[in-house]
This record gives sequence, C-alpha cells and structure tokens, in this order.
Amino acid sequence: MSNRKSELETLRADLTARLAKYEAHQHRQDGALEKDSEEQAVQTQNDEVVDSLETETRIELAQIERALERLANGLGDECEGCGESIDPRRLQVLPYTTVCVKCADD
Repeated sequence: MSNRKSELETLRADLTARLAKYEAHQHRQDGALEKDSEEQAVQTQNDEVVDSLETETRIELAQIERALERLANGLGDECEGCGESIDPRRLQVLPYTTVCVKCADD
C-alpha cells in the first residue's frame, strides 16, 4: 500500500507543477497578447486548450487527494460503492480510483 501512496504523492506533485504552469499561462505571466490579430486568435485558442487541460488536471488532482485520504483511513483498496476490494490490477492502472470495475460501470 505504501508503494501506491508513494505513486499517488508523485502524481500529485506532477499535477500540482503542471497546474502552476497552466495558471501562469492563463495569467499571462509570460507577456500580454500580441498586437497582431491573427496571433491573438491563436493565443485565444491556446487559452481554451489550456483552460480545458487545467480543468482536467484539477479533477484528477481531486481524485488523487480522495484516494490518499482513503489510504490514510485504511480504506484504500475498498470500493466506495459496494465495499468490496478493488482489484489490484485496476489500482495499478488507475492508482487514484476509489471504485471497483463493477461500480465504475454502473
């Protein structure tokens, strides 16, 4: 279980760093919009992509925090839905999951 915790903590650190980069981009820390309207259009499209990536990262980060919380409470491999054990192979692929395959499909 400590291996999973370590993996989740590494994922959390990576996502937190990624989130900081997205936020820096969104706040134009690397400079204002270009004066050229075509460049502005490209930058605006990039902003939409970065915004989407930021949202996905925040969702994944919340899942990781939830999984770490469950690990700390001794419930790390127990499905939140049915209470059964989550298949270790599923946890290897999705270390932040809190539900078994059956409950994920429901």
